[in-house]
Parts: sequence; C-alpha cells; structure tokens
Amino acid sequence: MKLEEVRRFLAAEVICGEDFMQCDIFTACGADLMSDVLAFSKDGALLLTGLNNAQVIRTADVGGLSAIIFVRGKNPVNEVVELALELGIPLLKTEHTLYEACGILYSNGVKACPPRVNSVGTC
Repeated sequence: MKLEEVRRFLAAEVICGEDFMQCDIFTACGADLMSDVLAFSKDGALLLTGLNNAQVIRTADVGGLSAIIFVRGKNPVNEVVELALELGIPLLKTEHTLYEACGILYSNGVKACPPRVNSVGTC
C-alpha cells in the first residue's frame, strides 16, 4: 500500500514529506516506547505514536523507518519538523487514537512488524 492510501484510510494530514506519498508501506508498528520500536520494528515500517519529540525522529532514522504518523491530533514543534525534513522522514497526523489507527491499517492489509532478529524482550 502507498503512504497516500494510509493517509486516506486515517484521514491524516501531511505535516511534511508530501514528496514521499508514493512510498510503499507493508508493515507498521504502534508504540510510545522508543526502545520497543527499535526492538520490534522492521526497516521501512511505518511508525504510529503519540510521542511528538525529537527522539521519535531520531529513532525512526536509526531504525530505518519510512514515515511517522502522530495520533490523537498531536502537532510536533518546529524543531521536530525541521529534523524530519533534514532526515527525509515524512510526518503525518491523525485524530484517531493509536489503537484505532493501528486497527484501521491492519484491517486494510498492513501487517504488524515481526521482532527483529536477535531482539531482546517479548511481545
């Protein structure tokens, strides 16, 4: 599925990265604990989160994630948007809760991220 389709399913607003809307999305993870994102996400995955600070952008960069969607209508501050632009990470926001947004995407074919090989912890 394309990021544009994800945007439509979630009635999301593009904050930055309009040029990335044709990016393919196959897997997604929903988390507010960035250590879980690093442990259980997959390169190219979409991150849905309620956190909207610079650590989220840095985690997405280190984890090789394709885009971030902020839930519950949260708006990141300018510094966060600037960092995302610098690193080429598209940002979107939706009014849906994390639970709703993940459910909508899952019911439309986006798969959950399997744990990374050699990851520590349990799901």
